[in-house]
Amino acid sequence: MKDMTQGSPIKLIIMFTIPLLIGNLFQQFYNMADTLIVGRTIGVNALAAVGSTGSIMFFIIGFAQGLTAGLSIITAQRFGAKDIAGVRKSVGTSFWISIVFTIVLTILSIVFTKPALVMMNTPVEILDDAYSYLIVINAGVGAAVLFNLLANLLRALGDSRTPLLFLVIASILNIVLDLVFILVFKMGVAGAGLATVISQLFSCLLCLIYIHKKVPLLQFKTADWSIDWTFIGQHMRVGFPMGFQASIIAIGAIILQITLNGLGALSVAAYTAAQKIDMLATQPMNSFGVTMATFAAQNFGANRIDRIRLGVKQCILLSGSFSILVGVLVIVAGPAAVSLFVGQGQEQLLDLSGQYFLANGTTYLLLSLLFIYRFSLQGLGQSFIPTVAGIMELIMRVVAAMFLSALIGFPGACLANPLAWLGALIPLGTAYYLSMKKLSRPAQPASIPVQT
Repeated sequence: MKDMTQGSPIKLIIMFTIPLLIGNLFQQFYNMADTLIVGRTIGVNALAAVGSTGSIMFFIIGFAQGLTAGLSIITAQRFGAKDIAGVRKSVGTSFWISIVFTIVLTILSIVFTKPALVMMNTPVEILDDAYSYLIVINAGVGAAVLFNLLANLLRALGDSRTPLLFLVIASILNIVLDLVFILVFKMGVAGAGLATVISQLFSCLLCLIYIHKKVPLLQFKTADWSIDWTFIGQHMRVGFPMGFQASIIAIGAIILQITLNGLGALSVAAYTAAQKIDMLATQPMNSFGVTMATFAAQNFGANRIDRIRLGVKQCILLSGSFSILVGVLVIVAGPAAVSLFVGQGQEQLLDLSGQYFLANGTTYLLLSLLFIYRFSLQGLGQSFIPTVAGIMELIMRVVAAMFLSALIGFPGACLANPLAWLGALIPLGTAYYLSMKKLSRPAQPASIPVQT
């Protein structure tokens, strides 16, 4: 556990972000291992099939990630306020909410898997493989919910190292199982999905064992399972909007995927491979943002608004500088990295991926600021403006998908992310600075109710 209300903000931010970043990178290896192994061993159509499911997966898994991150915000605020009873009760409440949403998400995702793929105009040559992969992932959505909840609860207490260790182990297991299920048992893309689910289940088991042995603060008692509707409402006011934000963004990604599907399997494969590299490149920016959620939540609970303001300024300097450097790197080296996914003889695909990197890499600074402002506001318990920002992302992606892609083709689809980042950044940045001004007024001190 780490109290982030004391000590140098910049040092705390860096020390918390480093293991979080490594963990996020390894988490990306779940899908990247699937994509790389599928593309190299089965073929480009199989690569496109796995890639075509990304937006649907993000719609479901993104909601689970946002929900559990939001629930843990309350836990972090209680921890910052030194309310130990409130921490335990928050954990019990978070589990109840997660159980209910797991059941709902699993049923809905399984029922609507095939209709969603058909509605998205998934190319006929990749439809069956896309369904085989996605149905396995959706059946195991409970594993993703549980791991994200446990990992976020540990991070709420300032521990970003332990989730890292378990992610590394799970990622290695995922790669091994990919090779076994695809090459040995000839299970095709379904084997890649099964490898991911099993790896997530194993990481859940490791988290549960660790908490049972090492983290008594998260070992809630029978009384902590009691249903307190007021407390549930407090968690839902933060958790549900954060999950909803992710799903709103995912809807934009689904609409964009429909456009890509209409451009053909080659465009889908190029976008998929380039996006995998892009997701790795942007993980440091995302990690800095996630760090600020915990940092802001703990300091908000401790009524240290001055530390929040200082931490955000220092984080902008760090993350913003990195975003410029990595943007140049992906523009220069991105297409070469994409060649690892598809092998030789795919020059047209590499040209398309280069267009993606140029559009995204030049605007990484916008994404860096977006992450910092969004997660800082969420750490303060604010959900309305981040939801508005999610709607802005949706609108901008729809514009790119429906209009720019129709006008200029694949380059129009590549502009979807930059436009979405710009649209979301405007309300987030404005809301953050207005919030800091309001919270700094002596007559309106920041506080949270103490749970008894």
